[in-house]
Amino acid sequence: MDLDALDHKIVSALEADARISFAALADRVGLSKTPCWKRVKALEEAGVIRGYRTLLDPAQLGFGLEAFVQVSIDVERFDAFEAAVRRHPLIWRCHATTGEADYLLHILAADMAALDRLLRQELNRLPGVRHTVTSMSTREIKSDISFADAARHIRGSR
Repeated sequence: MDLDALDHKIVSALEADARISFAALADRVGLSKTPCWKRVKALEEAGVIRGYRTLLDPAQLGFGLEAFVQVSIDVERFDAFEAAVRRHPLIWRCHATTGEADYLLHILAADMAALDRLLRQELNRLPGVRHTVTSMSTREIKSDISFADAARHIRGSR
């Protein structure tokens, strides 16, 4: 879907506040309510807007530690590994990667003891895991980006 300037305004406003009313959103982007609603629905149907979520603070929920785990697996087990990763509640993100490792996991743990248990008793036992290398986060520098701003940046650099 090719987004026009109005679509970019809509996704930028929704990214900043997904709870905004359609009336307020329409007012912010310079449309009436019904055409604004139709554009949002079109963006949802096209997959530009994949959903709406609440951002939670992991530390406030008892996750005092974040770690990044590089995982090398037996290649023939990647389907089973990926299925197991999707089901695991403490694996926040997983990316297939190039380089020395096959995957990079971003995981959450309550503390060092919980991380140790998670690594030894769960992650190292996932299907096909041959080797892991773990790095712990000492502090967060940047946690998210505005995809609307990033898209605007890309358009401006062309």
